[in-house]
Amino acid sequence: MTPDIDYLSKEKHKELEKELLQLKTVRRQEIANDLEFAKSLGDLSENAEYQQAREAQAKLEDRINQLEVLLKSAVIVSSKHKSDSINIGSIVEVKKEGSSDMQKYQLVGSEEADMAAGKLSIKSPLGEALYEKKRGEVVSFKAPNGQQLAYTIVSIE
Repeated sequence: MTPDIDYLSKEKHKELEKELLQLKTVRRQEIANDLEFAKSLGDLSENAEYQQAREAQAKLEDRINQLEVLLKSAVIVSSKHKSDSINIGSIVEVKKEGSSDMQKYQLVGSEEADMAAGKLSIKSPLGEALYEKKRGEVVSFKAPNGQQLAYTIVSIE
């Protein structure tokens, strides 16, 4: 795993392409209309509507740029995982040391990470520790709070 590479599933790639298209067409036009309306109100130096529209425009252009860079450089990975080691797209069941509870995660790129849905970023401390490991191995890592944690890999799908 290369830390600078962003990994995306085909589904997430398509979702981001749709978002980019919507931002470039619909949202850009909405903000252009807001700017025109705000300009029509007069003095721009004390025009809150104009300042808000300019901020919205800057945020929009930042997001468009971010998406264009991401989509251009991202590596698309298959969710069909056929290996005995953990990789992007793998669903892994782990058991925390000192606990009997098992947790199941799917290893995904950082754009898709969603802990509530069990999607663990490859760039997270646990994700990095699990990457390319095999069933039965114990991985340990330092959590963001500085605590040293260890997990046993129970299964890989």
